[in-house]
Order: sequence, then structure tokens, then C-alpha cells
Amino acid sequence: MVKQSIFGRIAQLAKANINTLLDNAEDPQKMLDQMVRDYTNNIAEAESAVAQTIGNLRMLEDDYNEDVKNAQDWGNKALAASRKADEYRSSGDSVDAEKFDNLAKVALQRQMSAENEAKGAEPSITSQREVVAKLKTGLDQMKGKLNELTSKRNELVARSKTAAAQSQVHDAIKSIDFMDPTSEVGRFEEKIRREEAKVRGQQELAASSLDAQFNQLEDLGEQVEIEARLAALKSGGAKPAIGASGNSARSESTVDEADFDKL
Repeated sequence: MVKQSIFGRIAQLAKANINTLLDNAEDPQKMLDQMVRDYTNNIAEAESAVAQTIGNLRMLEDDYNEDVKNAQDWGNKALAASRKADEYRSSGDSVDAEKFDNLAKVALQRQMSAENEAKGAEPSITSQREVVAKLKTGLDQMKGKLNELTSKRNELVARSKTAAAQSQVHDAIKSIDFMDPTSEVGRFEEKIRREEAKVRGQQELAASSLDAQFNQLEDLGEQVEIEARLAALKSGGAKPAIGASGNSARSESTVDEADFDKL
């Protein structure tokens, strides 16, 4: 029963479809690791059982070979005793001749017993040899499956690491996506644009304020010219030069044309 159980386990594991098992697994890598451990343990157990089976076969073969040798030895002894009996009979010694004939019969009887034992062991030896051959084949298949499992496991781990690395790269690229307005870079760029716009506004404001200051300076210059000419008139000095200033006709206060008519 033990041999049959081990043989059945070897046959089952040797015929296992790894891809089907992986398809039904929630975590293929963990299942592969467990399968590698199980296969390794089962192979160790199977090797021990096969070694014991081979040992039993070798004992049967040794017993068989010993029975065959004993049959041959007893056959040689029977032949020697029969020849010795013939010698005594030819010399007229019937008593010794009968004695050695009896010894020949005993040797022949033992020869037949050894032959029967050897013949009876042949079916068991044949059966054990078949079992050992199948167990050895099953072991070879299991070792092949173990190699396949190990390769699958290594391939899966490599693919898993590659996928994880690709995912990390994808996440890293996504996190610095310049076209994504919600990204940190997009927000930082928008902040800089607002600062630049603010600086442009300040520059425009400063420019308009400078123009106003220049306009005030021009108006002030005109008033100074007017005051100067008025002072010259009151002092009886030279007549004011017409056209001396592009804006000399203008005054800060508004004068009616009728006031000039009164002069």
C-alpha cells in the first residue's frame, strides 16, 4: 500500500499542469513557492521510498541468484555422486554404488527445491523491476517538473519586478507631467505667470506715473515763463517775444475775450 501510495503521488505530480494551477491561483508567485517546496519534499520522500524499493529488489535478486547457484551446485553434486556410483558398480561394489546413487537422489531433490524457489521468485522480481522502473521514470518527471516550476517561479518574479519598476516609472512621469494643470509643476508655473503679470502691471503703472510727472513739469515751466514775461511788462522792459514758447498763449486761469476789448 505504501508503494502504491507513493507511486500514485509521483504519477499525480508528474502529470500536474502547472499553467492550470497558476490560472486558478490567487497569488501565482506564492503558489509557485509553495509548489516548489512541496515538490522538493515529495521528491525527497519518493527518493527514499524508491531507494527502499530498489533495496528490496536487490535482496530478491540476491536470493534468486543464490537459489540458482545452489541449484547448479546440487546438480553438480548429483552428477558427481551418480558417476561415483557407476564406478563402484563397475567394480562390483554394489553397496557403495547404491550409497552414492542415494546421495545423487538427495542432491537432485535439493536441486529441484532450489530451482522451484528461484522460479517462484521470478514473478516478484519481474514485478518489482517494473515498479522500480516506473518509480525512476516518475522521479525523473518530478525533477523535470521541479525544474519547470523553478523556471516559472524565476520568470514570474522577474516579470513582477519589471512590472513594478514600470509602474514606478509611470507614476514618476505622471507626477511631473507638465501638461497636467493639477500637477505641482503646473501650479508652480501658474504662480510664476501671475508674478510676471504683476511685474508687467507695476511697470505699466510706473510708466504712466512718469508721464504724468513730465506733464506737470511742462505745465510748471509754462507758468514760470508767463510770470517772467508779466514781470518784464510791469518793469517796462522789452516786449514779450511771441512764439518764444510753444505754449505761451495758454494761462492757468481762464480769461474772457471781452476783458481784452475793455483795454
